[in-house]
This record gives sequence, C-alpha cells and structure tokens, in this order.
Amino acid sequence: MIRLAHLCYRYRPTTPPALDDVGLEIGRGRIFGLLGPNGAGKTTLISLLAGLLAPQGGEITIAGTPLPQWRAAQPRAMALVPQDHAFYPSLTVRENLAFFAGVQGLAGHARRRNQDEALAFAQLEAVAGRRAGELSGGLRRRLNLAIGLTGAPDILLLDEPTVGVDPQSRHFLLEAVRRFAAAGHTVIYTSHYMEEVEALCAEVAIMDHGKVLVAGALAEVTRSAAAGLGLTLTRPLPEALAAAWRERFATLTLAGNLVRWPEFALDELGALLAELAAAGVGVERVDYGAANLEQVFMRLTHHSLRD
Repeated sequence: MIRLAHLCYRYRPTTPPALDDVGLEIGRGRIFGLLGPNGAGKTTLISLLAGLLAPQGGEITIAGTPLPQWRAAQPRAMALVPQDHAFYPSLTVRENLAFFAGVQGLAGHARRRNQDEALAFAQLEAVAGRRAGELSGGLRRRLNLAIGLTGAPDILLLDEPTVGVDPQSRHFLLEAVRRFAAAGHTVIYTSHYMEEVEALCAEVAIMDHGKVLVAGALAEVTRSAAAGLGLTLTRPLPEALAAAWRERFATLTLAGNLVRWPEFALDELGALLAELAAAGVGVERVDYGAANLEQVFMRLTHHSLRD
C-alpha cells in the first residue's frame, strides 16, 4: 500500500502551492490513473514519489515505512519512466540497457539477466544492436519502458508513456502495462488520453491546482457524475446561443464541442435540439444518465486539458 498523507509542496514562497494537502491510497498490484490539466500537480507528485523532490509537508509511506527508509532498503524497487526519451541516442539498445543496469548497481550475471529480461519484456530483441537514435517513435517508447524495468522494480511510475506513438505501438505498451500489473506489481499511470486510463485503470484520481478533486474506483468516480446530460456537437456553440444557455442554466459547462448539464430534465431536450438546429449546429452524440471519464474530468476542472 502506497499512502500519501497531507502532502504539500511549493516551488517558491510567492507562488501558489504545487501540492496542497494531498492524500491518496494506492493498493498493491493496481494500475492507478493520475489525471489533471497541465499544472495540476501531477509531475510534482510523481517527482516526490520518485525521490527527486522532498515533501515540504506531509508524508509518503509504502507498506507502512516512510519513503526515504523504504528506498534506502530497496533502492531499485521503484522506477520512473519519464515522458521524455531517457536514453543515449548514440548507444545501441543493448548498450543503453547495460549502462542503466550498471547505474543501478547491477553487475555480472545479475546485470545480464535483468537487461535480457527487460529486452524480452519490451520485445526489442530484433533491434538490440541498433543505435537508439535510429529507432522509430514506438520503439523508442518501448526502450524507455525497458530501461525502467532493468532494476526489476515492484512499483512503476509511468508519465505519458504513449505520447507520439502509432496505434500498434500504443496497443503493445498498454498490454505491457497490464502484464506488469498482473504479475503483482503496482503502476501509477499519468496520461492525457482518457480512453487509455478507462481501459487500464481500476482506480483514478483527478487533480487540479495542487488538490485532489476526486479519487476512488473508476466505476464510482464516473457513477458519481452520472445524473446529467452531455451533448457532443459538430462545432462549438455560437456565442449568442452560448450566452443565452449560460443565463438559463446556472450549472452548464462548455468545453470545446462538449456541452454538459450535471442535472437535466429530459423533457427539455427537444427544445434544446431545436435551438441547435436553428443555429446550424449538429449533434454527434447524446449522453444521458451516464458519464465517461472525460466528462467527469471536464465537469470537475471546468475546462479541457491546458497547454
């Protein structure tokens, strides 16, 4: 069990806190989705877990042991796979794995065994002799993952692991994450792709402005926002109609082509559709009485993902 209690962190005394009294519990063998707009505090939280930053308040414990002591006792038990490519382009795939295994203190048979296992897990044997800088985007992501696995970690921190890859590579990476967790390991997974998180994660947390807005089982998080109406439009609402609807519906949320009401009387739907048709706006999808993760995200954060 990973437990975060009252975590606080501020980069400068004059800036808002990056983390403000954050608390989470993450069970062993789970894939836990960590979501939030850019600047929400996800990277800071991952950095604290990885030991790159130290909490300014609160505590992180793993299996009841404070994180510094836990890491000192088993320094290779947690690994971070960053969003950026973290390898040497001029080295081959195998040389990169050997180097990073050595950095973690592995030598001899243990180093060869771990790098071979990581190579096989990421299915990179066929390109083991190629320079990393010559690999495709999908193979580079797989190498990033393999490097993270060279220490045979029990906990894996994955930060946007599928950015910029083709659909086949994305499918492979998601299946690899599932296999890792199915072996009893723990994954904390950040992504801007809501469909990935819905497909992978049994538990999620949504953050914004350094706070956890909601956390829990995915089914419970989406169910809690289920009593409403969502319309996916062919284009954003014209400003005049948007202004009229904002005045009429106090709880209306507009985000790009998505319009959502957390509570809605279904007998009003016909009139709304007529107003949209008169404004030349089509409707691609109607969601009533159920919410997906993206809808919950936008309802809680009041905007789509920030750049």
